[in-house]
Amino acid sequence: MAPRKTERILNLTICLLAAPRFLSRERIRRTVEGYGGLTDGAFERTFERDKDELRRLGVPVEVGSNSAFDDEVGYRISRTDFELPPVEFTAEEAAVVSVAGQVWQQANLAESTQLALAKLRAAGLATDTGRLAALAPTVTAREAAFEPLYQAVVDTTRVSFGYRRGGAGEVVERTVEPWGIVSHKGNWYLIGHDLDRDATRMFKLARITDTPRPVSATGAYTVPEVDLRELAGTLEPAPATHRAVLAIRAEQAPGLRRGAEPAEVDAALAGRLPTGFDVLAVGYAAADDFAAQLAGYGADVLVLEPAELRDRVRGLLAAVADGGAS
Repeated sequence: MAPRKTERILNLTICLLAAPRFLSRERIRRTVEGYGGLTDGAFERTFERDKDELRRLGVPVEVGSNSAFDDEVGYRISRTDFELPPVEFTAEEAAVVSVAGQVWQQANLAESTQLALAKLRAAGLATDTGRLAALAPTVTAREAAFEPLYQAVVDTTRVSFGYRRGGAGEVVERTVEPWGIVSHKGNWYLIGHDLDRDATRMFKLARITDTPRPVSATGAYTVPEVDLRELAGTLEPAPATHRAVLAIRAEQAPGLRRGAEPAEVDAALAGRLPTGFDVLAVGYAAADDFAAQLAGYGADVLVLEPAELRDRVRGLLAAVADGGAS
Protein backbone atom coordinates (compact mmCIF):
# COMPACT_ATOMS: atom_id res chain seq x y z
CA MET A 1 0.00 0.00 0.00
CA ALA A 2 1.11 3.59 -0.62
CA PRO A 3 2.33 5.47 2.50
CA ARG A 4 -0.72 7.78 2.69
CA LYS A 5 -3.15 4.90 2.26
CA THR A 6 -1.31 2.84 4.86
CA GLU A 7 -1.42 5.71 7.37
CA ARG A 8 -5.12 6.36 6.70
CA ILE A 9 -6.04 2.69 7.16
CA LEU A 10 -3.95 2.48 10.34
CA ASN A 11 -5.75 5.58 11.68
CA LEU A 12 -9.11 4.02 10.77
CA THR A 13 -8.16 0.80 12.57
CA ILE A 14 -7.12 2.69 15.71
CA CYS A 15 -10.32 4.76 15.59
CA LEU A 16 -12.64 1.76 15.28
CA LEU A 17 -10.72 -0.30 17.82
CA ALA A 18 -10.39 2.43 20.48
CA ALA A 19 -14.03 3.56 20.35
CA PRO A 20 -16.24 1.35 22.58
CA ARG A 21 -19.40 2.24 20.57
CA PHE A 22 -20.40 2.08 16.92
CA LEU A 23 -19.20 5.18 15.06
CA SER A 24 -21.24 6.79 12.29
CA ARG A 25 -19.75 7.42 8.86
CA GLU A 26 -19.87 11.18 9.47
CA ARG A 27 -18.05 10.87 12.81
CA ILE A 28 -15.40 8.70 11.16
CA ARG A 29 -15.05 11.22 8.35
CA ARG A 30 -14.48 14.08 10.80
CA THR A 31 -12.10 12.12 13.01
CA VAL A 32 -9.84 9.96 10.84
CA GLU A 33 -6.87 11.70 9.26
CA GLY A 34 -7.08 11.34 5.48
CA TYR A 35 -10.84 11.74 5.03
CA GLY A 36 -11.33 15.38 6.00
CA GLY A 37 -10.43 17.00 2.68
CA LEU A 38 -12.45 14.65 0.46
CA THR A 39 -15.71 15.47 -1.29
CA ASP A 40 -18.81 13.49 -0.32
CA GLY A 41 -18.45 11.14 -3.26
CA ALA A 42 -14.71 10.69 -2.83
CA PHE A 43 -15.14 9.94 0.87
CA GLU A 44 -17.80 7.29 0.22
CA ARG A 45 -15.62 5.54 -2.36
CA THR A 46 -12.46 5.76 -0.24
CA PHE A 47 -14.18 4.59 2.94
CA GLU A 48 -15.70 1.59 1.16
CA ARG A 49 -12.31 0.63 -0.29
CA ASP A 50 -10.65 1.00 3.12
CA LYS A 51 -13.26 -1.23 4.78
CA ASP A 52 -12.77 -3.83 2.06
CA GLU A 53 -9.00 -3.61 2.54
CA LEU A 54 -9.30 -4.15 6.29
CA ARG A 55 -11.56 -7.15 5.81
CA ARG A 56 -9.18 -8.55 3.18
CA LEU A 57 -6.41 -8.27 5.78
CA GLY A 58 -8.53 -10.20 8.26
CA VAL A 59 -9.71 -7.25 10.37
CA PRO A 60 -13.39 -7.81 11.32
CA VAL A 61 -15.19 -4.49 10.77
CA GLU A 62 -18.62 -4.78 12.41
CA VAL A 63 -21.72 -2.92 11.23
CA GLY A 64 -24.50 -2.06 13.69
CA SER A 65 -26.16 0.59 15.83
CA ASN A 66 -25.83 1.63 19.45
CA SER A 67 -29.47 0.99 20.37
CA ALA A 68 -32.57 -0.67 19.00
CA PHE A 69 -34.06 2.77 18.32
CA ASP A 70 -31.03 4.15 16.47
CA ASP A 71 -31.50 3.98 12.70
CA GLU A 72 -28.01 5.29 11.92
CA VAL A 73 -25.55 2.59 10.92
CA GLY A 74 -22.18 2.62 12.63
CA TYR A 75 -18.90 0.73 12.54
CA ARG A 76 -16.45 -0.70 15.05
CA ILE A 77 -13.79 -3.39 15.47
CA SER A 78 -14.33 -5.93 18.22
CA ARG A 79 -11.14 -6.60 20.13
CA THR A 80 -12.14 -10.19 20.91
CA ASP A 81 -12.57 -10.95 17.20
CA PHE A 82 -9.44 -9.01 16.26
CA GLU A 83 -6.98 -10.63 18.66
CA LEU A 84 -4.88 -13.53 17.46
CA PRO A 85 -4.95 -16.83 19.36
CA PRO A 86 -1.89 -17.64 21.48
CA VAL A 87 1.17 -18.37 19.34
CA GLU A 88 4.17 -20.31 20.57
CA PHE A 89 7.70 -19.68 19.28
CA THR A 90 11.02 -21.27 19.89
CA ALA A 91 13.57 -19.08 21.69
CA GLU A 92 15.29 -18.26 18.37
CA GLU A 93 12.00 -17.40 16.64
CA ALA A 94 10.88 -15.26 19.57
CA ALA A 95 14.13 -13.28 19.46
CA VAL A 96 13.73 -12.54 15.74
CA VAL A 97 10.08 -11.51 16.14
CA SER A 98 10.97 -9.28 19.10
CA VAL A 99 13.68 -7.41 17.18
CA ALA A 100 11.46 -6.97 14.12
CA GLY A 101 8.59 -5.77 16.29
CA GLN A 102 10.72 -3.17 18.06
CA VAL A 103 11.98 -1.76 14.75
CA TRP A 104 8.44 -1.51 13.38
CA GLN A 105 7.08 0.06 16.56
CA GLN A 106 9.77 2.71 16.77
CA ALA A 107 9.46 3.62 13.08
CA ASN A 108 5.69 3.89 12.83
CA LEU A 109 3.30 2.71 15.51
CA ALA A 110 4.05 4.99 18.43
CA GLU A 111 3.72 8.18 16.39
CA SER A 112 0.63 7.07 14.44
CA THR A 113 -1.18 5.79 17.52
CA GLN A 114 -0.61 8.84 19.70
CA LEU A 115 -1.70 11.24 16.94
CA ALA A 116 -4.81 9.21 16.12
CA LEU A 117 -5.86 8.99 19.76
CA ALA A 118 -5.29 12.71 20.27
CA LYS A 119 -7.62 13.42 17.34
CA LEU A 120 -10.25 11.09 18.77
CA ARG A 121 -10.13 12.88 22.11
CA ALA A 122 -10.27 16.28 20.40
CA ALA A 123 -13.39 15.16 18.53
CA GLY A 124 -15.10 14.38 21.83
CA LEU A 125 -14.93 10.60 21.49
CA ALA A 126 -14.46 8.42 24.54
CA THR A 127 -11.50 6.13 23.94
CA ASP A 128 -10.39 2.94 25.61
CA THR A 129 -6.62 2.70 25.11
CA GLY A 130 -6.60 -0.74 26.70
CA ARG A 131 -8.36 -2.06 23.59
CA LEU A 132 -5.30 -1.15 21.52
CA ALA A 133 -3.27 -3.92 23.13
CA ALA A 134 -4.63 -6.11 20.34
CA LEU A 135 -3.14 -3.86 17.68
CA ALA A 136 0.56 -4.40 18.38
CA PRO A 137 3.10 -5.18 21.10
CA THR A 138 3.95 -2.57 23.71
CA VAL A 139 6.33 0.15 22.58
CA THR A 140 9.59 -0.21 24.45
CA ALA A 141 11.91 2.61 25.46
CA ARG A 142 14.55 2.74 28.13
CA GLU A 143 13.81 6.38 29.05
CA ALA A 144 11.54 6.60 32.10
CA ALA A 145 9.93 9.76 30.68
CA PHE A 146 8.51 7.91 27.68
CA GLU A 147 5.33 6.53 29.24
CA PRO A 148 4.10 9.71 31.02
CA LEU A 149 4.88 11.80 27.94
CA TYR A 150 3.10 9.33 25.67
CA GLN A 151 0.03 9.57 27.92
CA ALA A 152 0.26 13.38 27.90
CA VAL A 153 0.23 13.35 24.09
CA VAL A 154 -2.83 11.10 24.02
CA ASP A 155 -4.63 13.22 26.65
CA THR A 156 -3.38 16.58 25.26
CA THR A 157 -2.21 17.51 28.75
CA ARG A 158 0.48 20.12 29.46
CA VAL A 159 3.47 18.78 31.38
CA SER A 160 6.48 20.13 33.27
CA PHE A 161 9.83 18.40 33.67
CA GLY A 162 13.46 19.03 34.46
CA TYR A 163 15.70 19.16 31.38
CA ARG A 164 19.50 19.03 31.39
CA ARG A 165 21.09 21.37 28.90
CA GLY A 166 24.72 22.03 27.99
CA GLY A 167 27.36 24.10 29.72
CA ALA A 168 27.70 23.04 33.34
CA GLY A 169 24.91 20.50 32.91
CA GLU A 170 22.37 22.90 34.39
CA VAL A 171 18.87 21.48 34.83
CA VAL A 172 16.10 23.86 33.81
CA GLU A 173 12.35 23.49 34.25
CA ARG A 174 10.34 23.25 31.05
CA THR A 175 6.57 23.39 30.57
CA VAL A 176 5.43 21.94 27.26
CA GLU A 177 2.32 21.15 25.26
CA PRO A 178 3.35 17.73 23.87
CA TRP A 179 2.50 17.09 20.22
CA GLY A 180 4.17 13.72 19.78
CA ILE A 181 7.14 11.46 20.42
CA VAL A 182 9.37 10.39 17.54
CA SER A 183 12.36 8.12 17.12
CA HIS A 184 15.04 10.13 15.34
CA LYS A 185 18.52 8.82 14.55
CA GLY A 186 18.38 6.20 17.27
CA ASN A 187 17.01 8.42 20.06
CA TRP A 188 13.54 9.30 21.37
CA TYR A 189 12.46 12.95 21.20
CA LEU A 190 9.44 14.89 22.41
CA ILE A 191 8.18 17.56 20.01
CA GLY A 192 5.79 20.22 21.21
CA HIS A 193 5.17 23.85 22.08
CA ASP A 194 7.57 25.12 24.74
CA LEU A 195 5.47 27.52 26.82
CA ASP A 196 8.56 29.03 28.47
CA ARG A 197 10.06 30.03 25.13
CA ASP A 198 6.77 30.34 23.21
CA ALA A 199 8.25 28.27 20.38
CA THR A 200 8.25 24.80 18.88
CA ARG A 201 11.01 22.72 20.46
CA MET A 202 12.38 19.18 20.41
CA PHE A 203 13.52 17.55 23.67
CA LYS A 204 15.71 14.46 23.91
CA LEU A 205 14.07 12.08 26.37
CA ALA A 206 17.44 10.88 27.67
CA ARG A 207 18.09 14.40 29.01
CA ILE A 208 14.83 14.65 30.99
CA THR A 209 15.89 14.36 34.62
CA ASP A 210 12.62 13.53 36.39
CA THR A 211 9.15 12.17 35.77
CA PRO A 212 7.08 14.60 33.66
CA ARG A 213 4.19 16.01 35.70
CA PRO A 214 0.77 16.99 34.28
CA VAL A 215 0.02 20.67 34.94
CA SER A 216 -3.36 20.98 33.21
CA ALA A 217 -6.57 19.11 32.63
CA THR A 218 -6.92 16.81 29.63
CA GLY A 219 -7.84 18.43 26.34
CA ALA A 220 -5.95 21.61 27.27
CA TYR A 221 -4.76 22.36 23.72
CA THR A 222 -5.11 21.27 20.11
CA VAL A 223 -2.28 19.47 18.34
CA PRO A 224 -1.57 21.30 15.06
CA GLU A 225 -1.52 19.54 11.70
CA VAL A 226 2.23 18.98 11.44
CA ASP A 227 4.55 16.24 10.20
CA LEU A 228 6.51 15.25 13.30
CA ARG A 229 9.23 13.47 11.36
CA GLU A 230 9.78 16.49 9.15
CA LEU A 231 9.85 18.74 12.21
CA ALA A 232 12.43 16.48 13.85
CA GLY A 233 14.69 17.01 10.86
CA THR A 234 14.37 20.79 11.01
CA LEU A 235 14.75 21.02 14.80
CA GLU A 236 17.73 18.69 15.15
CA PRO A 237 21.08 20.17 16.22
CA ALA A 238 23.46 21.70 13.72
CA PRO A 239 25.72 19.32 11.76
CA ALA A 240 28.99 18.25 13.33
CA THR A 241 31.84 20.71 12.81
CA HIS A 242 34.28 19.38 15.44
CA ARG A 243 36.01 16.04 15.96
CA ALA A 244 36.56 14.20 19.22
CA VAL A 245 38.67 11.11 19.82
CA LEU A 246 37.06 8.87 22.41
CA ALA A 247 37.87 5.59 24.12
CA ILE A 248 34.58 3.70 24.42
CA ARG A 249 34.11 0.53 26.41
CA ALA A 250 33.28 -2.49 24.25
CA GLU A 251 29.56 -2.94 23.51
CA GLN A 252 28.67 0.34 25.24
CA ALA A 253 27.35 3.70 23.96
CA PRO A 254 25.75 2.51 20.70
CA GLY A 255 24.50 6.04 20.03
CA LEU A 256 28.09 7.31 19.92
CA ARG A 257 29.30 4.40 17.84
CA ARG A 258 26.73 5.09 15.15
CA GLY A 259 28.59 7.12 12.54
CA ALA A 260 31.92 6.95 14.40
CA GLU A 261 35.18 5.99 12.70
CA PRO A 262 38.23 4.10 14.00
CA ALA A 263 40.95 6.47 15.20
CA GLU A 264 44.61 6.17 16.13
CA VAL A 265 46.47 7.69 19.07
CA ASP A 266 50.16 7.72 19.84
CA ALA A 267 51.65 4.55 21.27
CA ALA A 268 52.30 6.06 24.70
CA LEU A 269 48.65 7.03 25.18
CA ALA A 270 47.38 3.76 23.74
CA GLY A 271 49.48 1.87 26.27
CA ARG A 272 47.82 3.70 29.17
CA LEU A 273 44.27 2.91 28.08
CA PRO A 274 42.40 0.23 30.03
CA THR A 275 41.72 -3.02 28.20
CA GLY A 276 38.39 -3.54 26.50
CA PHE A 277 38.09 -0.03 25.03
CA ASP A 278 37.77 0.99 21.37
CA VAL A 279 39.32 4.23 20.12
CA LEU A 280 36.88 6.06 17.84
CA ALA A 281 36.52 9.48 16.25
CA VAL A 282 33.11 11.14 16.67
CA GLY A 283 31.87 14.41 15.20
CA TYR A 284 29.96 16.99 17.25
CA ALA A 285 28.59 20.51 16.91
CA ALA A 286 28.26 22.24 20.30
CA ALA A 287 30.94 21.43 22.88
CA ASP A 288 28.66 22.12 25.85
CA ASP A 289 25.90 19.81 24.67
CA PHE A 290 28.33 17.08 23.64
CA ALA A 291 30.16 17.25 26.97
CA ALA A 292 26.85 16.83 28.82
CA GLN A 293 26.06 13.82 26.64
CA LEU A 294 29.47 12.23 27.25
CA ALA A 295 29.26 12.79 30.99
CA GLY A 296 26.10 10.71 31.01
CA TYR A 297 28.10 7.64 30.00
CA GLY A 298 30.32 7.89 33.07
CA ALA A 299 33.32 5.55 33.03
CA ASP A 300 32.24 3.87 29.79
CA VAL A 301 33.53 6.78 27.68
CA LEU A 302 36.90 8.54 28.03
CA VAL A 303 37.71 11.74 26.14
CA LEU A 304 41.19 11.63 24.62
CA GLU A 305 40.98 14.70 22.37
CA PRO A 306 40.49 17.64 22.39
CA ALA A 307 41.69 18.70 25.82
CA GLU A 308 39.01 21.41 26.11
CA LEU A 309 36.23 18.84 25.72
CA ARG A 310 37.93 16.52 28.20
CA ASP A 311 38.08 19.31 30.78
CA ARG A 312 34.38 20.09 30.29
CA VAL A 313 33.42 16.46 30.89
CA ARG A 314 35.63 16.26 33.98
CA GLY A 315 33.98 19.40 35.33
CA LEU A 316 30.50 17.93 34.85
CA LEU A 317 31.44 14.66 36.54
CA ALA A 318 33.07 16.52 39.42
CA ALA A 319 29.92 18.62 39.89
CA VAL A 320 27.81 15.46 40.04
CA ALA A 321 30.21 13.86 42.54
CA ASP A 322 30.17 16.97 44.73
CA GLY A 323 26.39 17.07 44.64
CA GLY A 324 26.13 13.42 45.62
CA ALA A 325 28.54 13.89 48.51
CA SER A 326 26.70 16.87 49.96
